[in-house]
Amino acid sequence: MFDKSNCSECKNIDCLTRCQWMDIDKETARMEMEKMINGENSFVLKECVTCFACDEYCPYSSHPFDLITELQEKFNTFDINQKILEATINMYKPHDELRLKEIDSEKPVLNKCAFPRTNAKNMEGQLFENLQYVSGLSYFCNLVYHHYARDSVIRERAPIILNNIKKQGIKEMICFHDECYGFYTSYCPRNNIELPKDFKPIHIYKYLHNYLKDHESEIKKLGMKIAYQRSCSNRFLPKIDKLADKICNLIGVERVARKYDRENALCCAAAFPTLGKSNLVRSTQNRNVKDMVDNGAEACVYSCPFCKESLGSKVERKGLKNYLLSDLCRLALGEELNY
Repeated sequence: MFDKSNCSECKNIDCLTRCQWMDIDKETARMEMEKMINGENSFVLKECVTCFACDEYCPYSSHPFDLITELQEKFNTFDINQKILEATINMYKPHDELRLKEIDSEKPVLNKCAFPRTNAKNMEGQLFENLQYVSGLSYFCNLVYHHYARDSVIRERAPIILNNIKKQGIKEMICFHDECYGFYTSYCPRNNIELPKDFKPIHIYKYLHNYLKDHESEIKKLGMKIAYQRSCSNRFLPKIDKLADKICNLIGVERVARKYDRENALCCAAAFPTLGKSNLVRSTQNRNVKDMVDNGAEACVYSCPFCKESLGSKVERKGLKNYLLSDLCRLALGEELNY
């Protein structure tokens, strides 16, 4: 939920002036922000590519993207094909009649999200083999609808998902995807959505880091230079980016310094065609991948499987390999990746 209380004190209007998709000066930015605070339309809504970066740029943690996506829905900014939109929304509807699994509620549970088959091979090996898990639409956070300018869908489905967690008796949930963790630790708290009592979400990177520390003697340093691709939802929780650095240090991986990383990260552009911005896909991805190559990266490493899907082929054509960060951890522990 957007908090406007500090906007009048903000000197630079960083949320808009730092945007990589708009060339906007401070005066114009202030005028357009004032319009949006008043619930009015603005060219900002149309120019936005839903990369969530404005939330990270805001020095007051006011969550300006929540305001933007609320107004994008109000004004139907992107005019997404209604049949496609409805089909997508219905496809990922969570189940509220839950088939319970036998789990030990005193031990962590891995949430494989709604895509356990597409990422099945990424959740194999010693890092995952002893973890109990849940998966499927019943535990799918639906935060993806930020990209569709349909925040109402997320709010409507949040209670169903949280009630499923409560019914399953999950106390500690390891989130394989950034978006799930961002849903529980950022979206729900800032929208006054109460989590189940004693429920604790754990980012996959926290789990990986702890596992690696406990098995440090088994690690074989990879000696690899990588370009790291931040996910959009990582913008809500920039501290997770520091965990990525710690994991890279543990497994002997150098995260090369480059232009389009950290706060200046470029979106993978996966959502652009849906938003009617197909013309931006090639130029955005070309800039990003060229930046990786120019700075000596041997591979591109992702936190998000969708980013990997979107950028992967272009990365490979430039001679770089593709990995999720968890895959590199498995390599460092001496495993072979059979995909």
